Amino acid sequence: MELPVKAPASGGQKTSYTIETKKLSYKLCSKFDEFNWICCGETPRGVPKLILRDVSCAARPGEITAIAGPSGAGKTTLLEILAGKISSCKVSGQVLVNSQPMKEKHFRRISGYVTQDDSLFPSLTVKETLLYSALLRLPGGKKEAANRVRRLLKELGLEHIADSRIGEGSNSGISGGERRRVSIGVDLVHDPAVVFIDEPTSGLDSASALHVSTLLKSMVVNQGKTIVLTIHQPGFRILELFDRLVLLSNGYVVHDGSLHSLEERLKFSGHRIPLHVNVLEFSIDAIESLEMQNSVFITNEFSHETRNEGGHTMRTPNFNNHQEKPLCYPNSILGEVLILGQRFCSNIFRTKQLFATRVVQALVAGLILGTIYLNVGKKTGQVALQTRIGFFAFSLTFLLSSTTEGLPIFLQERRILTRETSRGAYRVSSYVLSNTLIFLPFLLMVSLLYSTPVYWLVGLRRAIDGFLYFSLVVWMVILMSNSFVACFSALVPNFIMGTSVISGLMGSFFLFSGYFISKNKIPSYWIFMHYLSLFKYPFECFLINEYGGEQGNMRCIEYDKGECKLYGSGFLRQRGLKDSRKWTNLAVMLGFIIGYRVLCFVILWFRCYRRR
Repeated sequence: MELPVKAPASGGQKTSYTIETKKLSYKLCSKFDEFNWICCGETPRGVPKLILRDVSCAARPGEITAIAGPSGAGKTTLLEILAGKISSCKVSGQVLVNSQPMKEKHFRRISGYVTQDDSLFPSLTVKETLLYSALLRLPGGKKEAANRVRRLLKELGLEHIADSRIGEGSNSGISGGERRRVSIGVDLVHDPAVVFIDEPTSGLDSASALHVSTLLKSMVVNQGKTIVLTIHQPGFRILELFDRLVLLSNGYVVHDGSLHSLEERLKFSGHRIPLHVNVLEFSIDAIESLEMQNSVFITNEFSHETRNEGGHTMRTPNFNNHQEKPLCYPNSILGEVLILGQRFCSNIFRTKQLFATRVVQALVAGLILGTIYLNVGKKTGQVALQTRIGFFAFSLTFLLSSTTEGLPIFLQERRILTRETSRGAYRVSSYVLSNTLIFLPFLLMVSLLYSTPVYWLVGLRRAIDGFLYFSLVVWMVILMSNSFVACFSALVPNFIMGTSVISGLMGSFFLFSGYFISKNKIPSYWIFMHYLSLFKYPFECFLINEYGGEQGNMRCIEYDKGECKLYGSGFLRQRGLKDSRKWTNLAVMLGFIIGYRVLCFVILWFRCYRRR
């Protein structure tokens, strides 16, 4: 078959990498057995499942190595070990890069790994997706990144959809094949010498699958890359593009060699391949006979020297020389924060449920609540007092619960964050810092849109300092809630669990805030929840702002027979509140904001680094 690719230019010197495994085995233990063994030293009760058994294979530069086999054979596990995603301390045997032991953190920097699921921001265009990836992974600045993206768009055949948004689901702006090529491009912006791809043709039609496979072949022929991929059931034309095939069955290597040698093995074992069935598909059906032949017919070839393909001059450096260099990031922390901040802004302003819906929600809620409690602040008496307190409580309930719609956005970003930080694109601290800084002005706008109509319509204390303080408290409440959701979105595994945990904790905070049950009546063993409550401190701030200060000594809120029965200052004393808490409570709220952000950073750092 004649390949639709150009011949490479001769004389181009490139660094090449050969990846090998020798007697590689991998056991999968349950989380409970791992914990029991680490903490208690007990032998696991359950029999650990062997995913890979004595796997020896190789992937060379200038070749596409396809890992194939039936479902559950261990294809993706082997790919993740070769890519350094599973630590070598968790496997037995050797993983070698240019005949040297692999060190995962360094190898992930020089390679690219494309997952089976396409984790992309739906609101960004194709060009923006590649550009932000290039800015984060290339040290040369915006000009070099733009030039690299321009070349990559042409190479991937994506120029005609460069300004189309990625989209998702029924609102997808590009086709499945184009989306797959964008995912591949995201991990090619730094021009890695080694590329790992999990199921590159999964979910694609035959034409799109062939287009993607031909693209990969052109990279091998023209650039001498080492490409390793997993494949399930490729068609005839796709299969002929592969240089090497590693066939797995029950964790064992049944075949490691060319497609032609696999066909010879099948003929040697007495099989006749039907005309309408390709070699790989037939070999998977006849895999038991291949297993029996495996001990006699050995096809492993990793004693061969690295070949010079099509005029490339290949260098196979000592990999340990690269590993001795200290890890460094392409950009400074400030540079990372600026780039991530630009990407956050694009996502926020284009995500309707996070921007437009939130803005309209704040404005409409302020107007509706203002008309419901119209001029209640000007009235006196016990009923009016309880109504105002109810307004403060309901406002806090609305403000603290309205930020949970950002949970799916945070969860989506977490998947992308894990992938990008694992490749050394940027620091986790830069992500948390830029996320916090971008939300500050956005949530300030939301707080003003809510505070402005509701404060004056309800008829709260008629003073500009009272309005500004009320708006400040609302802003702090929204920031607290946003930080709280960000923290738990880093912790929970999925949206359903996140919603349950956040809603449950918010309900508990409201219960122990002091609105339903006074502090004196809360049992001593639950008193800690009163001080951890996100409702307590802003609720007290609202009361002090309305009834505290010098005006509180003169403001009568309850009359009896024409005489003032209760002043604002007296009401605060009844609730055990002092004017000094007006600012200390704000400091506590600021502490919650910082604390939840720091906790978010710790959890994300653990997810991105410690678990590898």
